[in-house]
Amino acid sequence: MTGCHDDDEFEKHLEEDPDPQLDPERSPGLHTDIEALEDIEVSREDVTIGEATPEELAASDTEPVEDDAVASLLSDIEHGGKTDRRRAVLALKDRDTTDAVVSGLARAATTDDDSDVRQFAVEALTAHGGERAAAVAVELLDDPDPWVRAEAVVTLDNVDREAHEDDIEDAITDDHHAVRRNAAISLFKLRGEAMADLLLEQSRDDSERVREWAAHMLGGVDEDRARERLRELTDDPATVVRQTAERSLEADPGTFRRQFGGALENDARLLPGEDRLNRMPDL
Repeated sequence: MTGCHDDDEFEKHLEEDPDPQLDPERSPGLHTDIEALEDIEVSREDVTIGEATPEELAASDTEPVEDDAVASLLSDIEHGGKTDRRRAVLALKDRDTTDAVVSGLARAATTDDDSDVRQFAVEALTAHGGERAAAVAVELLDDPDPWVRAEAVVTLDNVDREAHEDDIEDAITDDHHAVRRNAAISLFKLRGEAMADLLLEQSRDDSERVREWAAHMLGGVDEDRARERLRELTDDPATVVRQTAERSLEADPGTFRRQFGGALENDARLLPGEDRLNRMPDL
């Protein structure tokens, strides 16, 4: 965890076109067998830059608390300031799973008034797994903050996507692009080519990040209508969508489906000011 969240608040405020290199096909997880949505990207759209305080940027650095006792971290969750609470929930991700840790993270994820604490808490809770994590994630699908909802989808995928298929499917109609995309990626792992209708619909989404991933997953649909739509997407206004569609047209659908992992861990998709956790849920 140490250092990987230092720029997370900048991601909220980034308002720029996606880099042409940011294509799902470039993920190192693409050609590996990955069972969970290890790092679904949650995008940089509709944000501005320059509003994060130094304190907020330091909140994701868990080094100051890496040697703190679990009891101290749980106390920080209850009584600490915003920065202390964020650090505490992140640090608890890597501690032993106990009832106290799970309860503390669940409480933070569902009751904290800071959206980043809630998001960080459910991400950390995912690492401890189990029915409690899934129950919290289901509750957070109605969270007012879209990034918390996006993280909740990631948690459900990681804990048990089959058991929560209906919950994940409900997230497809969310009004935020990050949630819609995460839900589609999870469902594609379950349904494969049966996702064709939804992917074709998402390929016309207002969000280029949703269109990008729809184009990516259409590479696993062995149907003429999928290929026709991919050819149309090679003229998409967004460079990243065009490039993704071109690569998908070259893919073998069967091989693509077998290798699909939906993971973007440790790749080149992060731009300066981005962070894997805060805007790219760490599954």
